[in-house]
Amino acid sequence: MVVDLRSDTVTKPTDEMRKAMYTAEVGDDVFGDDLTINKLEELAAETLGKQSAMFVPSGTMGNLLAIMTHTAPGQEIIIGKLAHIYRFEVAGYARLCGLGAKIVEETGGILSPDDIEENILKGSNIHQRSTGLICLENTHNFAGGIVSDADMMKQARSVSKKYNVPIHLDGARLYNAATYLNTDIKNLTCAVDSVMLCLSKGLAAPVGSVLAGSKDFIRRARHNRKMIGGGMRQAGILAAAGIIALTKMTDRLVQDHENARMLAEGVEKLDGFDVDLENIQTNIVMVDISVKDKDTSNINDILKKDGILISPLSPKRLRLTTNYHVEKKDVEYVLDKISKI
Repeated sequence: MVVDLRSDTVTKPTDEMRKAMYTAEVGDDVFGDDLTINKLEELAAETLGKQSAMFVPSGTMGNLLAIMTHTAPGQEIIIGKLAHIYRFEVAGYARLCGLGAKIVEETGGILSPDDIEENILKGSNIHQRSTGLICLENTHNFAGGIVSDADMMKQARSVSKKYNVPIHLDGARLYNAATYLNTDIKNLTCAVDSVMLCLSKGLAAPVGSVLAGSKDFIRRARHNRKMIGGGMRQAGILAAAGIIALTKMTDRLVQDHENARMLAEGVEKLDGFDVDLENIQTNIVMVDISVKDKDTSNINDILKKDGILISPLSPKRLRLTTNYHVEKKDVEYVLDKISKI
């Protein structure tokens, strides 16, 4: 028995996805000839409330292309200290886009409009670069799956409009946010200029993300995608699974959230394991360890022997992420094994 709680990226395609991939109509996507890619991109644009969308191999590439397309070398992006783009995407904004970054301390995974405004550079000082982009994240991974609601997004938008600085949303798990808020996903994208959505996390597609924005933005982003090696050929095989992800897998995310809540409440009852239950909103559970003579590396090794895979984030903090393959009985099994540590 294996219960994989390392991430929701570990999900494998459903039988329906595999069949759709096998029978997908394909062509050369660089020439715009892959009908399945085209169908996915049209569906994604409509779903996210944007004029156009583009399929990319990964969320990291989607974020990089958004940053590259919105900005000019020498500018600066505003980004949270715990943001995935800053912590886990190898500083592509610096190396490949020639950008600086203003790192802002989030409050519970959320950049306040005051913090954003305070850190915008207008470029009027000859000694300063200008702010080219505001980067937000929803849900916020490293903060534990925290959600920004529509009002928070609109407040950020009011600042961005005031200074004419665009907003890009790292919406890798945006459907988890929409599920938690019980709202249409468009209510979370209408305040941003571009959004990246992962198909390969909770939505269980094997590969891929979509980047959405205006027609002109996606036209320029497509040019940049080709430049960094993201032009694909018969990729409709992958897009076919993405279509199933968007049409069949969004409603079931509530199950992941329920399982995460069950897991969090069970772990919190155990001596030496602390969970902030107020922060359990979606499918990510952050656990702080105070077990005598043990750190997350030890606990990782112990649980691995029982077929339980986790993500140690630091010596005293680990992450548990529920996903399509984790059921209630799996949560019960995990809690039983953790209780014996």
